[in-house]
Amino acid sequence: MAHEEWEQNAGWWQEYFTDGADPEYEEQILPLAARELQGFGRVLDVGCGDGQVSRLAAQLGSDVVGIDPTWNCIRVATDRGTGVFAQAAAGQLPFADATFDAVVACLVFEHIRDVDDAIAEVSRVLRPGGRFAFFLNHPLLQTPNSGWIDDQFLDPPEQYWRIGAYLVEDETIEEVEKDVFIPFIHRPLSRYLNTLADHGLFLERMEEPAPPSGFLAKAEEYEAAATIPRLLYLRTTKRQAS
Repeated sequence: MAHEEWEQNAGWWQEYFTDGADPEYEEQILPLAARELQGFGRVLDVGCGDGQVSRLAAQLGSDVVGIDPTWNCIRVATDRGTGVFAQAAAGQLPFADATFDAVVACLVFEHIRDVDDAIAEVSRVLRPGGRFAFFLNHPLLQTPNSGWIDDQFLDPPEQYWRIGAYLVEDETIEEVEKDVFIPFIHRPLSRYLNTLADHGLFLERMEEPAPPSGFLAKAEEYEAAATIPRLLYLRTTKRQAS
């Protein structure tokens, strides 16, 4: 069902989050990805969508392969960009061991059910010393039922960010727009970091950037959340063989 929902709603993603439409990608995610992928030869983009991160890596001089389980995304990525695009799932990558110098996954793993298989596959196809550039919706601050609360029962009234059930792994189907339903899987940060370490991928850098100005300008109430990060970035490196 999750795959069918993405296949059906690929056009929604392409319209609102790619090709310059989304300020968080334009002002924050793509510049950070450019910094993190600079200088790597062979790059795999897992869950490439329409290929905007793949196109960025190609512009940096990398040889890029993008994979996505959604045919509608692969078709658009092939039409829009440079590189090789193939339909494949993250948990069953069709590549030999140590094929890539870097792997990138941008806002993908919060939609993947078989997270253990997917991280194991990332490690397998990455060369020793290679980089996994891992972008997530912030797992603490984007838990199910979290959000900005305007509490009028307090005296004086207060606004605060409510955190959902952070430690509980939970899958939800969210109506992100009228009649557009997308599956999200929440996991605590420790779940990701421990699974990465179990497969030889170790944390080198972590970033929690503030929302960019273009996003905050989209609605007046967003200014109140200017100190609440929406994005988490983890730079991990595959352990060299001993």
